[in-house]
Amino acid sequence: MNANADAQNADTEAADTENAIARFQIGEVADRTGVTQRTLRFYEEKGLLRPPERMDGGFRLYSETDVTRIGYIKQLQDLLGFTLSEIKDMVEAEDLLQQMSATRRPDRELNERLQRSDQILGALTKQLDVVDHKVEHLTVLREELRTKMTRVTQRRVEIMNALEQESAVSEL
Repeated sequence: MNANADAQNADTEAADTENAIARFQIGEVADRTGVTQRTLRFYEEKGLLRPPERMDGGFRLYSETDVTRIGYIKQLQDLLGFTLSEIKDMVEAEDLLQQMSATRRPDRELNERLQRSDQILGALTKQLDVVDHKVEHLTVLREELRTKMTRVTQRRVEIMNALEQESAVSEL
């Protein structure tokens, strides 16, 4: 079997498994995750969430996997300050990692196992590149803030010295 067939089988198996799991309407998901319904629709538009299933009336139905993914997106955005583009890269790479893990078979041919390892390394490299980019920007920001603090601290010392001199002169 090739990697595309593995991916399709994994997607089918995942879909079959998810079909047996509870579904939540958009309002329930918004309450559980702390994001607005509009944000959920926005995540869907931007490709951060897969289009959810729909009820007969067109209402969106989300799975527990979707709820977990929304939590991951929020963590990347709120705690780490990632942009939506960076989040999309991270989520896509994480999806590939989970798919590879779910379809892992030790009895595969060595060449196929090597190819899958390369795909995993590629996904991890992509995630690390996103994190490294963020760390680099945060490091620059930290240094800029330290430089400003040093300048303000020096200026404060100069002002305090001037006040002491002014006070000493007025006492005479």
